Amino acid sequence: MRRIPDPDVPARPPETDLDLRARAELALAFQPGEPPPHLLRREPAPWRRRGVMRAAIAAALGAGATGAVLAMRPPALVRAAIEHESKERLLRGNYMDAQSLLRQLGLDGRRQVPGYPQLMRPCDIEGRLVYHLTTFFEKGGMVTVFAFDQPVVLHEASGWWGNVHWQVVTSRQGKPLVLVAQQPRALAVAAGSLARPG
Repeated sequence: MRRIPDPDVPARPPETDLDLRARAELALAFQPGEPPPHLLRREPAPWRRRGVMRAAIAAALGAGATGAVLAMRPPALVRAAIEHESKERLLRGNYMDAQSLLRQLGLDGRRQVPGYPQLMRPCDIEGRLVYHLTTFFEKGGMVTVFAFDQPVVLHEASGWWGNVHWQVVTSRQGKPLVLVAQQPRALAVAAGSLARPG
């Protein structure tokens, strides 16, 4: 089948003697057969493929995010106290004597519970007897305080978890108290009233 030349495409000029000689010399310079390996495209190493790189970046970001969450996560006892506080947030009443609660908070010399008490009761958090005080500080807001009956190991720290602010302070008797509040200002006021001066 003969090709019909396209009138819009200019015809290739005929090969000159120079073209024919150059082609003949190149044919003699290179052996016929496979091209040299350095001219071929190589398969990229497995770690240089796009899918593998994307998966590695996603894994690194996931590990970083998980590490950030775990670094901000409070101790298990504080998390349990926050969960307990969320369940009893709306509960009100005095279910124990104020003097025994003050003794647990390390405030033996006082006659009144600090702030305007909303809830005073003994509770059970993870099998431990805990004294629960929810009180309102006029210049801070509502704060829930947890004092542990038995010695526990909690270091002073603070943070934000489960949509509330928390802080661990040391009472005047040297026992840890867990403070939970919606506002960080409330924690500062409560810590000033309950924590050991120092």
